[in-house]
Amino acid sequence: MSKFIDYLKTKSFRNNILAAVITVVLLLLIAFFSLRYYTKHGQGLNVPMVKGLSFDQAVKKLEDVGLKYEVDSVFILDQPAGIVIDQDPDPNTFVKDNRTIYLTINAGKTPNTKFPDIAFKTLREAQAIIESSRLKLGDTTYKPDVSKDVVLEASFGGSAIAAGDIIPVGSRINLVLGDGRGSQEVDVPQLVGLTVDEAKFSLKGSNLSLGDIIYEGNIIDSANAVITKQDPMPADSVTKVAIGTRINITLSNKEQ
Repeated sequence: MSKFIDYLKTKSFRNNILAAVITVVLLLLIAFFSLRYYTKHGQGLNVPMVKGLSFDQAVKKLEDVGLKYEVDSVFILDQPAGIVIDQDPDPNTFVKDNRTIYLTINAGKTPNTKFPDIAFKTLREAQAIIESSRLKLGDTTYKPDVSKDVVLEASFGGSAIAAGDIIPVGSRINLVLGDGRGSQEVDVPQLVGLTVDEAKFSLKGSNLSLGDIIYEGNIIDSANAVITKQDPMPADSVTKVAIGTRINITLSNKEQ
């Protein structure tokens, strides 16, 4: 142990330690500067703004600063054809030279799409389906039908259109919807001989309502009393009435 301690005190040991430290420092410096050179630390480019430019203008601007590019295309109806609508990385981003910039170009030709099946869908459902197919909802009109806000007809360019028809993306689709009221007029039901409850059921099915009730004679049991007259009566001159019309009835304990 004493010999080892004596060796630590020698000049030879100190020289060896110094040489080892210098070697380690040199290796670290070589590694540091090599890494800086490899990554070109402190050197690079700011990505130019090319959004909104034509494709040719964008390519020239990128090539002038030493950047590569790749192109994808989409179609946006309200944007000019051949215009750069997006870029990645964003403008003024610091990148290495020769970096690839990804451009998204608005396609020059309007693509087509299949018209979706929206028959008998509600307006809200139909609108969601239309927009998901890259179409637009146009005008909506109503016509008498028992279904309310349900698609009865669809048209494009003034012509009827059906599921599967091919139309341009972005087309406006006009819809005809049910108004929920059915026909403007309905047949007058025959109520004579029915009880009040039976008459109410019949009137409800015809979208009519019960009007005044006139009692004929001494009504002992109104639940079993039957209708002997109604106004209006179903006749050759009056066969239909407007939806919601009140039908007046006369009740009697004895069926006429």
